[in-house]
Amino acid sequence: MDYNFTEIEKKWQQYWRDNKIYKVDIDHNKPKFYVLDMFPYPSGAGLHVGHPLGYIASDIYARYKRLKGFNVLHPMGYDAYGLPAEQYAIQTGTHPAVTTEKNIDRYREQMDKIGFSYDWDREVRTSDPHYYKWTQWTFIQLFNSYYCNGCKKAQPIKNLIAYFEQHGTEGLDVAQSKPLQFTAAEWKSMGEKQQQEVLMNYRLAYQAEAMVNWCPGLGTVLANDEVADGLSVRGGFPVERKAMKQWLLRITAYADRLLEGLETVDWSESVKDLQRNWIGKSMGASVIFKVEGKDIDLEVFTTRADTLFGTTFMVLAPEHELVREITTPEQRAEVEDYIARTKNRSERERMAEVRKVSGAFTGAYGINPITGAKLPIWIADYVLMGYGTGAIMAVPAHDSRDFAFARHFSLPIIQVVKKPGTEPTDPATWEESFDAKDGELVNSGFLNGLTVKKAIERMIEELEKLGVGTGKTNYRLRDAIFSRQRYWGEPFPIYYKDGMPYAMDESKLPLELPSIDEYKPTETGEPPLARAKNWVTEEGYPIETNTMPGFAGSSGYYFRYEDPTNENEYFSREANDYWQNVDLYIGGAEHATGHLIYSRFWCKFLYDIGLACKDEPFQRMINQGMIQGRSSFAYRVNMEKMCEYDVWNILKDKRLGVEFVKGYKDGRRQFDFFCPEKGILIEINRMGNLEKVAEPWEEYAASKGYKLLMVPIVDVVNDYEKGTHFVEQRIKDLVAGKDVPAFVDGEAYKGGPIFISKNRPGREEFSDPIHVDINMVRNDILDVEAFRQWRDDLKGAKFIFEKDKDGNDIFVCGNEIEKMSKSKYNVQNPDDLVEKYGADTLRLYEMFLGPLEQSKPWDTQGIEGTFRFVRKFWRLYHNENNEFCVSDEPATAPELKSLHKLIKKEEDGIESISFNTVVSAFMICVNELADMKCNKREILDPLCVMISPYAPHIAEELWHLLGHDTSVVTAAFPVYDESKTVENSFSYPVSFNGKMRFSMELPVTMGADEVQAAVLAAPEAAKWLEGKQVRKVIYVPKKIVNIVVG
Repeated sequence: MDYNFTEIEKKWQQYWRDNKIYKVDIDHNKPKFYVLDMFPYPSGAGLHVGHPLGYIASDIYARYKRLKGFNVLHPMGYDAYGLPAEQYAIQTGTHPAVTTEKNIDRYREQMDKIGFSYDWDREVRTSDPHYYKWTQWTFIQLFNSYYCNGCKKAQPIKNLIAYFEQHGTEGLDVAQSKPLQFTAAEWKSMGEKQQQEVLMNYRLAYQAEAMVNWCPGLGTVLANDEVADGLSVRGGFPVERKAMKQWLLRITAYADRLLEGLETVDWSESVKDLQRNWIGKSMGASVIFKVEGKDIDLEVFTTRADTLFGTTFMVLAPEHELVREITTPEQRAEVEDYIARTKNRSERERMAEVRKVSGAFTGAYGINPITGAKLPIWIADYVLMGYGTGAIMAVPAHDSRDFAFARHFSLPIIQVVKKPGTEPTDPATWEESFDAKDGELVNSGFLNGLTVKKAIERMIEELEKLGVGTGKTNYRLRDAIFSRQRYWGEPFPIYYKDGMPYAMDESKLPLELPSIDEYKPTETGEPPLARAKNWVTEEGYPIETNTMPGFAGSSGYYFRYEDPTNENEYFSREANDYWQNVDLYIGGAEHATGHLIYSRFWCKFLYDIGLACKDEPFQRMINQGMIQGRSSFAYRVNMEKMCEYDVWNILKDKRLGVEFVKGYKDGRRQFDFFCPEKGILIEINRMGNLEKVAEPWEEYAASKGYKLLMVPIVDVVNDYEKGTHFVEQRIKDLVAGKDVPAFVDGEAYKGGPIFISKNRPGREEFSDPIHVDINMVRNDILDVEAFRQWRDDLKGAKFIFEKDKDGNDIFVCGNEIEKMSKSKYNVQNPDDLVEKYGADTLRLYEMFLGPLEQSKPWDTQGIEGTFRFVRKFWRLYHNENNEFCVSDEPATAPELKSLHKLIKKEEDGIESISFNTVVSAFMICVNELADMKCNKREILDPLCVMISPYAPHIAEELWHLLGHDTSVVTAAFPVYDESKTVENSFSYPVSFNGKMRFSMELPVTMGADEVQAAVLAAPEAAKWLEGKQVRKVIYVPKKIVNIVVG
């Protein structure tokens, strides 16, 4: 029978569904293994070939572990809330739930075609009230908890209230927004509202003013990764930094535990470093700088207290609360203008900007608490409110950004650290700062001669003695903003009484999203939920109108998979005690920072309240690389630049016998070319533009005694297309002294855009690349007719071709490896590949592309080789007539050797996440078995099991053809037998005087004397020994035999 992958794959996908082959339950007779994928957002575009990369990898691992006897939990669900569905709702009135359901159906259809082994009975969706009931429940627990620093865990807020009633804040050691002080009596004297305001200072879910990325056009706060270049990624609306009252999660309370937990998990050091950098723990000092002439203290956190003598200015973040208070009237306009210009940039963009230097002087001065020096106070967007105090003491000699700022604004630079054994130098001669983490202090008074480490300690002692600073631990990590002004998100289970938030009773959960008539913010700027009618409690209290962010539902989804239908609790203790945490999580690089921090925080909190049995969610984690797209480009001609290029080729290098120069400027008048010797001015432009200036420019040329030639673009284009030389001849006539009209009016260019083939000379000078749909390009050659039909604006496109080797016109596209994206038209739909090659080929090929963790370019042409391999594998089980044919004869030693080498390779490769090496090993093994014409059941039966993690459909088909009644999924992985792979002989290269002459197969058990005797006795050696004496035999076991004769 033929390998009809279309029928085979549909058949077995239906079999797996009908028989619930992948359904899993708690089974204490088997060890558990939990494999998790990243939580996909179901976009309307569906999957491209880059999305399934991690899913295929996790599926291979899950299938392999089943074959190894594990009870494998491998679930899938959807991170279903997202801004795209909400924007579509605003534009069309379609409820986001309708759009999301449609997108999920599309995703599910695509994933089913690829043959994933998910237990779909455990599917969760963050937009399902049965799911987000538990997100809301967790939020209530956070709201009703505080963090005890002493016991290092979350505690019920009622315990804190009891403490206040007994002790007030005396001896209190808890996470808090700001230090408060009151006695037990003062606490008891407070009214309910005041007490609630105080408790908000300690709750793990709390409200406060926070700087956010506010997008008026979308009417919501955006996360940093939703902002680029001051605009929203979605829609391109302006974004500004703004202080707003928001819900926050006090993640900072867990900073130390988040760091400590990294030592208990099996992650790459690069991912751990990303987490450490995100948390950003640093030891340093808090230093107080007085503002001259004002009763204001500026607090600065620094890790380099030793450099205080080198501080020459101070910088505040533009959004620092004291900026307006300290700015002098003379500088106010400049400062206000700078704040307005920088408020649209996200913190991520500001951190990434290293080339552009900007800032504004406030007119105020801070006083160095050690030296008494006056330090000018600036604002600049390279200082962030999100780290430290939003104010820095600038030490330009020893910080690269401070150095660049000082150079740009001519501020002093003082060296205070030098390398041991060197002398200080003049910073005015430096090209960059000396960012010294080690060295000796100079120009630093009582610190001179101390090492950096000792100087930091000594300076902190001095600061504390003078009462102007203290040693302090600081974190880059900030509490997570947990509010969004959107409709499509989990509602907060919060109502307001007397202006203060209260948690709803858990019996009211889930609090479901109400219906509203419009999905955009109200006319007064309130969130969309403010449009809901009767959005109040039964008692009439208003309910929170913000919704939770997308990461709310994705922070704890892995727990719900363990017990997805439990209506009474988030998950049962029995389920969590069995499944525990995730054994292997395969996610994208984008999940290595924020998402990971939030998930770990969520898990640790649930651990603290006794729900989770482990305080880290992911024991082993792999961050997959991207499959990148191979983008294609057509080069659109900038006609003015092309015409200038063509005309310059006529003029340059005295080709007309006289010198022309590029560019001539006289006041506001500019011309493209000028010949001083002949007084000739040439300007190239569009016909309409030349018509407007023709008369005054002719008058100008006449007044200067110059000859003027105004060349319409259409004339140069016509010459290009027709092969004529009209423009060139006019210039030659001018140079020859003939009368040539300065301007000849005519028809403007009315043709379509012009595109030039990649390898045409000068193309780089006058064309701009535009992305082209890769489906119109084959081997970099563009289908120009398909291109013309692609878009309305391209119907009249013209092309400047190049020639192929046979002299035919072709249009060659450029190419570049980029992120696979719809906007780049480089998306490869997996459905097309499954239809053409089958899901098993796609699965094998994606793994074959390279190491999972690395990004790699997609190349559809390469899939052909994998498809040939799959068919070759099929033919092992069939004879030349394509009939199923397997022999029960015993396998030979070479056949067993090939099999067991592969068993070892596959076990090692999968366990080490080296899926690509396993595919290579399979190809080698199948080639060896095909060469041996092996069709032995003893070989092909286990081989079928072994390929099933990678190619489950063909494996299932062959498994049943081999006579098995149960699914190959339930089979056992073959056991590796090392004795089958032991080499019994070795093929020695035999050399004479260092030159190899022949090879000889000998048993590996032979000793040196036996090998020497056998080689010398070999018939092939006779002619090299004839008439010569053997002077030496060099023998290296399992390497070489070299006979020295003379």
